[in-house]
Amino acid sequence: MKYRRILLKISGEALMGEGSYGISPDMIHFVAGEIKAVHERGVQLALVIGAGNIFRGVAGAAGGMDRGSADNMGMLATVINSLAMQDGLQKAGIPAHVMSAITMRNVCEPYVRTRAISYLNEGHVVIFAAGTGNPYFTTDTAGVLRALEIQADVIMKATRVDGVYDRDPEKDSGAIRFGRLNYTKVLQDELRVMDAAGISLARDNDLPILVFNMKVPGNINRASEGEEIGTLITG
Repeated sequence: MKYRRILLKISGEALMGEGSYGISPDMIHFVAGEIKAVHERGVQLALVIGAGNIFRGVAGAAGGMDRGSADNMGMLATVINSLAMQDGLQKAGIPAHVMSAITMRNVCEPYVRTRAISYLNEGHVVIFAAGTGNPYFTTDTAGVLRALEIQADVIMKATRVDGVYDRDPEKDSGAIRFGRLNYTKVLQDELRVMDAAGISLARDNDLPILVFNMKVPGNINRASEGEEIGTLITG
């Protein structure tokens, strides 16, 4: 396997499946199965899950809410998604722990970096919830931060398209996919892989970012092996 420790960033929208809101049990089952196939090969996996299927803080702020309050709601929504994913993984026979940046001991564990690394070394999956615990930071940035803290080999961003394009491929059939990119081009061309803060943090610490289509069965395993799928962003 090319990557031995991976931070997998999953959008909240991915958990909707074919629905328009909420969490699809079928999608949880599918993702858990994909993770299990990689986990059984000895790869250490940590997850960060967004909350777009429930509530986006930036959307709430755009509607007139206080940004801090809206972001707090979004962070709590990530905990709901993380608990759903934990349940799916445990039902698949994988030990999993939700660690939240916002303390809520009756629901999940508080985030402690050294404990998270210990869980990974023991072969457990760790799900990082509640973003960074601070408003104004997206789950993309939280994913990069946690990947660096646990010394992950790569952050893999699972999306519904097969990489990064020069235009939206869902709106323009002539969009061109990039096989490889560097951080600076992503920032200069505003390619919307993830927010600028996350890209800059990855660039400053030489953390590779792999963007790929999660809906294709076996793709997480292929990506872990180093197969050239999606778009790889490096220096």
